[in-house]
Amino acid sequence: MFESILVICTGNICRSPIAERILKSLLPSKHIESAGVAALINHPADGSAIRVAEKHNLHLDGHVSRQLTSKIASQYDVILVMEQRQIEHVCRIAPEARGKTLLLGHWLGAKEIPDPYRKSDEAFESVYQLIDQCCQNWAEKLV
Repeated sequence: MFESILVICTGNICRSPIAERILKSLLPSKHIESAGVAALINHPADGSAIRVAEKHNLHLDGHVSRQLTSKIASQYDVILVMEQRQIEHVCRIAPEARGKTLLLGHWLGAKEIPDPYRKSDEAFESVYQLIDQCCQNWAEKLV
């Protein structure tokens, strides 16, 4: 079914790296990576994202942000985004990806995941919990 998953957020330094690593831990046999629709290219994960992830024994070491391209999009079976508008961003970059691009929060009533960038660690914690719940839901469907 879906053997490769690409997780998308805006800058590829907060939400998508967390979701990527959670999904990798839940689905170790799948190929899972992340990118951004307006990426801060070649940046590590955000410091708050790192701190909150580490509280949950999730490590974002080695993450390097990258920009989504049509070539990258073509390499994945499914693309998971944080916000509805990111579906449109993905489709502008890679129109052929429309049918395989879904919300990470699809199984939570199409819930969007807010961007915690430049917000408090508490905001990151709330977003982490939501991402974790969404990833658990996807993992159940993709096993």
